[in-house]
Amino acid sequence: MQTIKKLIADKLVEGICALGAPQAPEASELVGMLEYPPDDTMGDLALPCFKLSRTLRRAPVQIAAALAECLGNMPSVEKAEAVNGYLNITVSKDYLVNTVLGGIIEAGEAYGSSEVGKGKTVVLDYSSPNVAKPFHIGHLGTTVIGHSLKKLHEFHGYKCVGINYLGDWGTQFGKLIVAYKKWGNKEMIEQGGIDKLVELYVKINNAISGNAEQGIVADPTLGDAARAEFKKLEMGDEDNLALWRWFIDISLAEYEKTYKQLGITFDSYKGESFYTDKMPAEVQKLRDKGLLKIDDGASIVDLEPYGMPPCLILKRDGSTLYPTRDIAAAVYRKNTYDYDKSIYVTSAGQSLHFAQWFKVVELMGYDWHDKLVHVPYGTVSINGAKLATRTGNVVLLKDLFRAAIEEVSNIMTEKNPNIENKEEIAEAVGVGAIVFYYLSNSRIKDINFVMEDALNFDGNTGPYAQYTYARTCAVLRRAEGEAAPTSLSITAPDEAALLKVLAKFPEKVSAAIADYEPSVITRYILDVAAAFNRFYHNCQILSAEDPDVRATRVAITRATNVVLGNAFPLICMKKMEKI
Repeated sequence: MQTIKKLIADKLVEGICALGAPQAPEASELVGMLEYPPDDTMGDLALPCFKLSRTLRRAPVQIAAALAECLGNMPSVEKAEAVNGYLNITVSKDYLVNTVLGGIIEAGEAYGSSEVGKGKTVVLDYSSPNVAKPFHIGHLGTTVIGHSLKKLHEFHGYKCVGINYLGDWGTQFGKLIVAYKKWGNKEMIEQGGIDKLVELYVKINNAISGNAEQGIVADPTLGDAARAEFKKLEMGDEDNLALWRWFIDISLAEYEKTYKQLGITFDSYKGESFYTDKMPAEVQKLRDKGLLKIDDGASIVDLEPYGMPPCLILKRDGSTLYPTRDIAAAVYRKNTYDYDKSIYVTSAGQSLHFAQWFKVVELMGYDWHDKLVHVPYGTVSINGAKLATRTGNVVLLKDLFRAAIEEVSNIMTEKNPNIENKEEIAEAVGVGAIVFYYLSNSRIKDINFVMEDALNFDGNTGPYAQYTYARTCAVLRRAEGEAAPTSLSITAPDEAALLKVLAKFPEKVSAAIADYEPSVITRYILDVAAAFNRFYHNCQILSAEDPDVRATRVAITRATNVVLGNAFPLICMKKMEKI
């Protein structure tokens, strides 16, 4: 509807000038003022004239009446009415058919896209699992939100660089090395893969901290041993480096299975370890600028003047911390990719961390500090219980996906046992159900993950959306060979209602990018599915007697197919032509 909004806004500027306004608002301002009424009987768009009252020195009721008259001869407007200070506008059916419907079909895969980002680069840091730990439901947020934001930006013409900033460094590797040497062996890990690494990690943490429920007495000496093994790793011990590389390879092989199911690829897998030799230069720059202070032996940047706790740069023993690595990574990425925007998708619990080191980057004098963007999301719990790999309280993504795929497969066996590519469809719909369930929520909201809800295939779900797309494909297959229409025209309310929903796609994409909010697209897909299914059930399509009516409805189905087909990849959903 952005196009019609601009046309109407241009005409309204003329009307406002005719009212003798000393300075009329810009058309772009009026576009922002146009609203969608809560009730279809109020029209398709509404302009609240109260905001113009002071400028025009007239009552809102008078302004609305005058502007309604101004729009009276506009071909794209069917009706303009003044109601209690609002200007209610109904878009003409000719505009819906000729401009909206024709425009969608003509644009095809490009519908909803733009070149706003042409010539600009966006770096996105997302997913970023800790090596030697499996994907669990807590990783789903950063992974699918991050990739959705990448696809959205690409759709608007940006060059995007997806970075998987692996957690491949730290004392947890000292723990894992101790556990492997104490309880593991090569054959065990080769057969069990990342699951065995997790078992060892949970076992060493229980051994260090103790576990009363399991009758395990704490052994602090194992913690000392873990720190010693990590120190050896930092110093380049070949045996420990070989184990470390092996753990990474095993982990990446497992992660790639999940990424393949989600249709996700990355441009870089440079993890924390990559920046080890790049941190000293940034620490020195902090010293040179007089930003580093010693506090109880640690090196900090004082952020009290900015309402934040100090940012820790070096521990008392001189070792680095997360802010040090993040600063070094940001500098490296700016030098490498010259980004116009660098997006970090992590949990809301890290918001202070990002605010701190973003401020430190600014204090260091880097003029691109305002290009750094933190996109936080809420936490995930399982039936109210917090996730924790070290205690083993997790629901693994592979198990979740497997359960969803099995559920879809069972339904397909019951309803359509002879369908081709059953396994491929079951995976696409099952994985899509989980992703859609997650992205249906505003990203900042905490989610209490309930398996039964995620795998509920009735109502506003991913399978419902994918089935709607498949339904459009079925109609279009049956319509092949239909004669070309002599004219297109709207003859039923559900046709117009669906086209109005389809017309909103470009602005929904813009809104999702502006707010870093994939759920805008998810909810919009549900709106399209609901509007199409009403149209499908209430309007005869291929059985319509009038050939022009039939052709119009086939064209509307094709436009719906285009919009859903363009929207699905933006939220990591696969398009299936048959379900």
